[in-house]
Amino acid sequence: MFKSIRDSLKRTRQSVFGQIVGVLGMGEITDETWDDLEALLIQADMGVPTTLELVDAMRERVAKDGLYRADQLVGALKQELRAMLTLPESFSLEEKRLLTVVMVVGVNGSGKTTSIGKLAHHYQGQGKKVMLAAADTFRAAAIDQLKIWGERADVPVIAGQPNGDPGAVAYDGIRASRARGYDLLLIDTAGRLHTKFNLMKELEKVYSVCRKSVHQAPHEVLLVLDAPTGQNALIQAQKFKESVNVTGVLLTKLDSTAKGGMVFAIYRELGLPVRFIGTGEKIEDLAPFDPDQFVEGLFGDE
Repeated sequence: MFKSIRDSLKRTRQSVFGQIVGVLGMGEITDETWDDLEALLIQADMGVPTTLELVDAMRERVAKDGLYRADQLVGALKQELRAMLTLPESFSLEEKRLLTVVMVVGVNGSGKTTSIGKLAHHYQGQGKKVMLAAADTFRAAAIDQLKIWGERADVPVIAGQPNGDPGAVAYDGIRASRARGYDLLLIDTAGRLHTKFNLMKELEKVYSVCRKSVHQAPHEVLLVLDAPTGQNALIQAQKFKESVNVTGVLLTKLDSTAKGGMVFAIYRELGLPVRFIGTGEKIEDLAPFDPDQFVEGLFGDE
């Protein structure tokens, strides 16, 4: 598991965090050291507010603890980074329920439908009976794609007609899950751009159907974000969070970008936990997010 997270961070590690180790290890700490660190963190797409907060915390730590050796500075940076990846506990998919309902949201092209297939495979491997609902009815291709992933993961897919009512598909999925004794329902949703007012209204409708049909549902609203889009993804996330109370993030394509620093911005600026990381293209290439492994992976530690 650790190897997959570590491998997915290869570009971020080589282009940014490897250089940070060099910057912190070059003799005496000067203002230039902090400027270089700041520039590298922004390059990793950590975002300006998060970067400034981290650099200030490091400055205070160096002054307070009298740090001067490279290994001390890198160790302190790891501790500060790890501290940023902490949020209060929320719902857990592991909680015992008759039926757990998860909405999966995100813009087209983010890897949303593929991620649902990976999630189905992951939870099925944990002994859960998983069903999918194809509530992205605006694209016939989305329904077909979900059916393909359902076959790959060997899980049933509830689907309606193209351009049908997505709320009705969500309801049918809930009803079918109960009737057949399934305990986890993953609902795919429409993924047109977040600026489309009607899309958000449709998502809110699906959310409302879940809420009325199952106690405290949806138990998780996972937002799929495309790591290479970096800070633009945070703008998307804010819109989705406002409409359907997003509870966590699934970050895709991290292996194809050097923007792994955006994970810290997701925590600090959005107040959302990262639940999973897509680590490749295969159905098993999905890792539950582990903050300790993530931070160690940034620096290439075994």
